[in-house]
Amino acid sequence: MTSLKSIIEENDTQAGRYFDHFIRLLIVVSLISFSIETLPDLNPKSSEILKWIEIICVVLFTIEYLARIYVATSKTKFIFSFYGLVDLLSILPFYLSTGIDLRSLRAFRFLRLFRALKLVRYSSAIIRLKNAFVIAKEEFILFFAMTALLLYFAAVGIYYFENEVQPEVFTSVFTSLWWAVSTLTTVGYGDIYPVTVGGRIFTFFILIIGLGFVSVPAGLISSSLSKAREIEKSNQSNASHD
Repeated sequence: MTSLKSIIEENDTQAGRYFDHFIRLLIVVSLISFSIETLPDLNPKSSEILKWIEIICVVLFTIEYLARIYVATSKTKFIFSFYGLVDLLSILPFYLSTGIDLRSLRAFRFLRLFRALKLVRYSSAIIRLKNAFVIAKEEFILFFAMTALLLYFAAVGIYYFENEVQPEVFTSVFTSLWWAVSTLTTVGYGDIYPVTVGGRIFTFFILIIGLGFVSVPAGLISSSLSKAREIEKSNQSNASHD
């Protein structure tokens, strides 16, 4: 007989796969329901249906959460783990807002988006992506540190080029950071832009650097995903031999 632990924590059994598919479906239904709630002028009947969908989803998510705590080897470790906190935050808004119109509480409604993170547990591709970030975490730390330094350098540079001419726009290094972010990421909203020759030349070089910088994370992720896939295949091969 299949145990509750194997159903919940393993997906290599038929019951475990059915359980995973059911929870995935429940998450999708919950997210769609949440999105429909944001439509203006919903009629009372639709609101009532959405309310019951929310109640049913929360009850089932609560049962899942309590069952995971029950079968966990270390209950405290699970409760404070990433998945444990995501499971808790996905149902907590409902219980905190009992007796209150959830539609009027934007903060609580936003917390319900944590249900989307529950999909991480059931997607091998997302798990592989998480492992890729772990593999390349030192490179990502270095990249973000260099990006922060470059942003600061760009903000200081454009401030000294443009402050005298546009004091109401580039009021300080801190306000210049917005220009640095939009320029370095090559978004260029056009709300803040240089008008001096020196500022435009400086912007040109920042844009060139930005074009190279935005491609770095893609390369890191691609390389790390390849390594994560190789590790996954190696683990599967070892498991099959065992």
